[in-house]
Amino acid sequence: MPSDAQPAALVVFDLDGTLADSSKDLADGVNLLLAELGGRRLPDDDVVRMVGEGVEVLVARALAAGGVDPAPPDAVSLDRFVAIYEARMLVHTRVYPGIPEALRHTAGVARLAVLTNKPARETAGLLRGLAIDEFFGDAVVAGDGPLPRKPDPAGLRHLMALLGAAPETTLMVGDSRIDLETARAAGTAVCLARYGFGFRFQPNEIADVALFANSPADLAGAIDRWWAATGVPGSRR
Repeated sequence: MPSDAQPAALVVFDLDGTLADSSKDLADGVNLLLAELGGRRLPDDDVVRMVGEGVEVLVARALAAGGVDPAPPDAVSLDRFVAIYEARMLVHTRVYPGIPEALRHTAGVARLAVLTNKPARETAGLLRGLAIDEFFGDAVVAGDGPLPRKPDPAGLRHLMALLGAAPETTLMVGDSRIDLETARAAGTAVCLARYGFGFRFQPNEIADVALFANSPADLAGAIDRWWAATGVPGSRR
């Protein structure tokens, strides 16, 4: 981007718990793995609380909680979980109602991207299977590429550079503490999705957050308020 160019408006979305409710398929995948390994079944809510920091962390936490092996999972366990999950990741997973409309609206005023700790192949499969991949094109950073995972800000900074945005013209939309920490580390604005399964905060932890979406239907309005405050002209993809 030339130094005198106006930075673009950019909205970067988390995937699980923000764009899509993938909680049931993730929980079922974990419990199928535990059953194969002789572990005990975990409540769905317990599995969901383990999600957000990448597949290795999820499987390690699940094995420990399921009484299989508290040590870090080996490659066989990881590969088996990935195979189980990929085979069923669209059984129950759906975009939250209102998300396609919010994305279509936002695409009129900003560039769109996805930043997730989910592996790239699963990310691409979900976005395609949920018919929302068209909104993001190649502006997708997943959790198993060369960049460190959230909350490290490198992925968010990469997307800003790729799409010609600056921290002051970028909004991170997510449902978890990981997303909040990522935005803070990169110096961007943040909108927290209260409807997401990763939303677990104490009031003092989010006292400085100005934007929330109580439902996907609230996203477009929250993004509009942020965009109006930036003073950046709209920039269609």
